[in-house]
Amino acid sequence: MPRFFVDTPLVQPGEIALPPGAARHVQVLRLQPGDALTLFDGSGPEWQAEVTAMGRSEVRVQLLAATQPQRELVRAITLAVVMPANDRMDFIVEKATELGAAALQPLVSERSVLRLAGERADKKRAHWQGVAVAAAEQSGRTVPLRVEPVQPLAAWLAALPAPADDEWRGLLSPSAAQPLAAFAQPRALFLSGPEGGLSDAEEEAARARGFAAVSLGPRILRADTAPLAVLSWLALT
Repeated sequence: MPRFFVDTPLVQPGEIALPPGAARHVQVLRLQPGDALTLFDGSGPEWQAEVTAMGRSEVRVQLLAATQPQRELVRAITLAVVMPANDRMDFIVEKATELGAAALQPLVSERSVLRLAGERADKKRAHWQGVAVAAAEQSGRTVPLRVEPVQPLAAWLAALPAPADDEWRGLLSPSAAQPLAAFAQPRALFLSGPEGGLSDAEEEAARARGFAAVSLGPRILRADTAPLAVLSWLALT
């Protein structure tokens, strides 16, 4: 059954006009009155619906009933990722959404190849949020991954408060001796560096903010592999 995100609250059964983005998807698929579809607005519930009218500029559907599927990870995981170059950030956002991450914080570090700021950073963030929404539609998630504004690593760390009692923080480091192990806290924040790793000063600043350096094994993982490896492990534990 086709499944679409709508950027307007879905609150009660009844007929509504789909917002433009979802309406275009329905038109592209050539759905007709009477066809069934599933809608979600990112707040958690999932709605069964039926197309009632197809117009050139408007698509109307009948909201039938809401369910509350449980498809999120047990823990709320945020990935803080120093952005890799080219289109690999799209891949990270897509797969992190599929694997269940709650949020992703794009960062720029001393050794970053991709450097974004201002309007360019805002456009990229909007693009990545769209990638996350599409991945949520495909994977069955009802709460798409949230992409935070791009920030310099140093400024982000400086503004980060001390970890709360219910949060665990991990710094993915190929030089760490401690392996990633199970933790009991319901929230976790993982910091992953660029190709070549974080500088010594950046790692020290992360430790000062409560990050424990952990290893993912004896092999050197690429910048777009390491955070996804963590999520894959957490999804199975």
